[in-house]
Amino acid sequence: MAISFDNALGIHQHAVEARVKRAEVLANNLANADTPGFKARDVDFQAMMQKAQESMSGFNMSKTHDAHMDTSTAGADGELLYRVPHQPSVDGNTVDAQQEQTRFMRNAMDFQASFQFLNSKFSGLTKALKGE
Repeated sequence: MAISFDNALGIHQHAVEARVKRAEVLANNLANADTPGFKARDVDFQAMMQKAQESMSGFNMSKTHDAHMDTSTAGADGELLYRVPHQPSVDGNTVDAQQEQTRFMRNAMDFQASFQFLNSKFSGLTKALKGE
């Protein structure tokens, strides 16, 4: 009997991928904190996880006709959304470096937690295969 990694790992592999994408976006925001006119971006992590959950369960809704309503949520495909600034700068830049650093570190901690969970899943699968 073959092992299905989708069933064994669940949603957590998608969570790690989403955290990596978010880290890239947040790092780009930090790199452009002094660029005039730069707009801070972010991904909607919850929407990405919702889409991954629907794709795993097989019960996702799809638009089969042009007249149907669009049931997808914004940011579900990993598209970048603009962040509404608390206090935009005079030059039009919407990046708040302190908030971006906080978001980046929080995302890094969440990534580490997801990675450790996946590591424990793989350790359990390895032990099961070895018969330990």
